[in-house]
Amino acid sequence: MRAVTLASIRAHLPRLIASTLAIVIAVGFVVATLVLNETTRATVLKAAGAQYVDTDVVVTSGSGTGLAEHVGTLGALTAVQAVDPTWQTSVQAVAPGRTGAQYLLVESVAGDPQLRWQQLTAGALPERPGEVAVSERVGAAVGDVLPVSSYDAEGTATTTDATVTGVVDLGGDPTAGIYGKAYATADQAQAWGAVEPTELRIAGPARTDPGLLADEVRAALSGTDVTVRTGAEQAERSVAALTGDATWLTTSLLVFATIAVLVAGLVIANTFAVLLAQRTRDLALLRCVGATARQVRRSVLGEAVLTGLAASVIGVLAGIGLSAAVSALVSGIDSPIPLSGVSVPLYAVLVGLAVGTVTTLIAALAPARAATRVAPLAALRPTDPAPLRSRGGVARLVAGLLLAVPGIGLMVLGVMTAGILVALAGGVLSSLGLLLLAQRAVPPVVAAAGRLLGRVGGLPARLATGNATRNPRRTAATATALLIGVTLTTAMVVGASSTRATAQAGLAANYPTDVIVQSFDEPVPATLQGQLESVDGVVEVAGLTAGTVTGPDGEESWVTGVDAAQALPVLRSTSEVTLPEVGEVVLPGWAADIWGVRPGNTVTLTAGDRSRTLTVMAGDTDNPLLAAVDLQALVPGAPVETVWLRLADDVDQTAVIDEVTDLAGTALPTSFVTGVASERAAIDEVVDVLLLVVTGLLGVAVLIALIGVGNTLALSVVERRQESGLLRALGLTRGQLRALPAWEAVLVAGVAAVLGVLVGGAYGLVGAASALGDLGEVVISIPWLQIGAIVLVATGAGLLASVLPARRAARTSPVAAIAG
Repeated sequence: MRAVTLASIRAHLPRLIASTLAIVIAVGFVVATLVLNETTRATVLKAAGAQYVDTDVVVTSGSGTGLAEHVGTLGALTAVQAVDPTWQTSVQAVAPGRTGAQYLLVESVAGDPQLRWQQLTAGALPERPGEVAVSERVGAAVGDVLPVSSYDAEGTATTTDATVTGVVDLGGDPTAGIYGKAYATADQAQAWGAVEPTELRIAGPARTDPGLLADEVRAALSGTDVTVRTGAEQAERSVAALTGDATWLTTSLLVFATIAVLVAGLVIANTFAVLLAQRTRDLALLRCVGATARQVRRSVLGEAVLTGLAASVIGVLAGIGLSAAVSALVSGIDSPIPLSGVSVPLYAVLVGLAVGTVTTLIAALAPARAATRVAPLAALRPTDPAPLRSRGGVARLVAGLLLAVPGIGLMVLGVMTAGILVALAGGVLSSLGLLLLAQRAVPPVVAAAGRLLGRVGGLPARLATGNATRNPRRTAATATALLIGVTLTTAMVVGASSTRATAQAGLAANYPTDVIVQSFDEPVPATLQGQLESVDGVVEVAGLTAGTVTGPDGEESWVTGVDAAQALPVLRSTSEVTLPEVGEVVLPGWAADIWGVRPGNTVTLTAGDRSRTLTVMAGDTDNPLLAAVDLQALVPGAPVETVWLRLADDVDQTAVIDEVTDLAGTALPTSFVTGVASERAAIDEVVDVLLLVVTGLLGVAVLIALIGVGNTLALSVVERRQESGLLRALGLTRGQLRALPAWEAVLVAGVAAVLGVLVGGAYGLVGAASALGDLGEVVISIPWLQIGAIVLVATGAGLLASVLPARRAARTSPVAAIAG
C-alpha cells in the first residue's frame, strides 16, 4: 500500500495543491505571528529597555529615596564589579536655530564603561561637567553650545552653557519623539537639580548569573525598602510601563491564527472529499482485489500526513519570509512599532510543523472513514446523500442548540459585566453552535434567495438553485468555510472601527488639550497670547488665570480660574474635565479632604477682605478650579498663568508645537510647554497600525475559505457528472452548463456573505463592548462602506472560485459524462 499511496499522490498532485496552499497559508500565519511577536519583543526590549539589557541587577526604592546610602554596601560585595547610581532631573535648553527653550529630561551617564548603554550616531559621551550628549529630538549637533536653565526648590533659575559632545540614537524608544533627552555626568546632573538616585544599576564579572547576583544583593539589603530585579526583568517592566500589556495583541493574533487553521482544516476535508469522490471506483477496485478497509484508510491517511508535512515545511519558510519582509518594511519607515531583523525561536518552527501536519491528518479522518465505510461492490455505483433528518442530523441540531444558547447568554453577560474572558468563552461556544446549526439554517435561506435569483438568471439560475438545495449537506459545507471567513472579517472590521472610535474618545478624554503653556513665576504676557493665536495650525486659544486665596483651614492655596465658554472650544473632550460655572468650585481630592467638604457642600474662600461662598464639585484637577469671574472677584486683576491651545487635525502637530515652544521660550523663558497632542497622535497611530495589521491578517482566513469554495464546487461537479451530461443531451448549451456552477457559487457565496456580515457584526459589537467596557463609554461605529465591500468581494470571489469547476463541466462531452 505504500507504493499505492505514493502513486496516488503523484497522480492527484494538482488537486492536492489546494490543500497544500491552504495549509501553507495557515501555517505561515501561525509562524509569522510567533516570529513577529518574538522580534517585536526583542526589538522593544533593546530600544525602550536598552539601559537594562546589559545590566545584571537593578535596585529601586519604594519611597524613591535612600538609594545613595546603599552604594557603598553593594560595592563591597565580592560578586559586584560596578555600581552606578542613576541621577535624573529636568532642565530648559535652547537649541541652535531655535528662539525658545525646550524641556529636556537629563539622565546621568554611568561612570563605569561596562554600564554605559547609550548608542551614538555621532560624537562621544560626556566625560566632565559642562558637556552633554543629546537625543536627535533636541535638534543639536556635536560642538553646539546649549544655554541650559535649571531651577532650585524656590524656583530660582541658573543658566549655564553645555557643549554637545555626542548625539544618542534612541532607536525605537516610544518616548524618543515626545521630548528631548540629555545625558551628562553624575556631577553635572546633580548640579542641575538631581537630588536622589532613581535606581542603582549593578554589573558583575563576565558570565555572572544575574539571578544569583540578585539573590546576593537582596540578602545584603534585607530589611530595607528596596526592590531588586535582574536587568532583564527591569527591562520588561520598563517596556510594560511605556507600552502597556501588549500580550493581548499576540493573543489576538494567535486566536486569528487558530481560526485560520480551523478554516484550513475545513478546506482540507473538502479537498480530500473531492479526491475520494473522484477515486471511488479506484478504491472500490482495490477492495475487490484484496485490500482491506484498514489498508485503504491507512493509504488515505498516509497521503494526508505526507501532504501536511510538506505543506508545513513550506508554510514555516513562508512565515519566516513574511516576518522578514514585514520587519524590513517597518524598519524602513517611520513606524511607531519598532522592528529590527528577525528573531526565529525554535518553538515557532516546531509549532508550525506540528500544526500543519496534525491539522491535515485530523481533517482527513472523516473522508478516510467515508471511503471505507461502503462495501466494495456498492462503491461502484452512485449513492444518495444522507437526509438532514437522519439520526446524525438531529444530533447536530441538538448539539448546536446546546452550544449556541448558553454561548449567547455568556456574551450578553460579558457585555453587561465588561468581562472580555466571559464574552470570549460565549463567542467560542456560540460560534461552534452556529456552525452546527448552519446545516439547518443555510439551505432554507439559499432556497429563498434562489427563488429571487431565478427570476433574474433564467434557466441556469433556476437549475443552480435546485442543485444548491438538493444536497443541503454539500450546500452547508460550501457556505461554512466562507461564512467563517466573512464573519471573522466583519467582526474585526466592526470591532476595530468601534475600538478606534472608543480609543479616540478615550485619548481625547485623557488628553483634552493639545498644547499647554504654563508659567510658574510670572504672568503670561498678553502679547504672547496674541502670538500663539496667530500661529498657523492653532485654531483655538484659552487663557486660565491664577491667584492665591485662603481656604476654610486658614491656609493659603493656589487656585485657577477658567472661563467655561472660552475653554469649551479648546477642549477635545469634557468627559474627564469638569468646568465650573459661576458660583461653583471644582476641588481635587486632597483639598476636599483637608477642608472637610464633599460634592454638593458649600465652601467659603477669602482673599484679604473679599470672600466668596461656592458650591463644591468633584473633579480631576491639580488645584482648586473656579470660574474666572469668581476668581476675579476674590483677586482683582488675577493674571493669566496657563494657556490652552487646540491644534488643527490636518497639520504637522510636532512642527506647530516646536513653533509654540519657540514663541513661549522667547517671550517667557521660564515657561513650560507640554505638547500632549504629539503623544496622543503617537498613541493613535499605534492603535491604527495594530488594528490595520490584525484586519489585514484576517484576510488570510477569507483566502483559505475561497479555496474551500472552489474545492466544494469541484466536488459538486464530480457528483453531478452524469446529470450534466444528460442536461447537455437534452439541449443545454455549453455556455448554460458553464453558468450553472457560476450561479450556484454566486447564490451560496452571497448568502454566506450576508449571513457572515450579520453574525460578524454582532460578534464585533459584543467584542468591543466587553473589551472596552471597563475603560468607560463604548462608542459604537459601524463602517457601512467596508461592510458593503466585504459582501461584494466575497460574492465576486465565490464567482471566481467557480471558473475552473465550470470549465471542467463544460469541456466533458455528453456521452462521456453519461457513461460516468
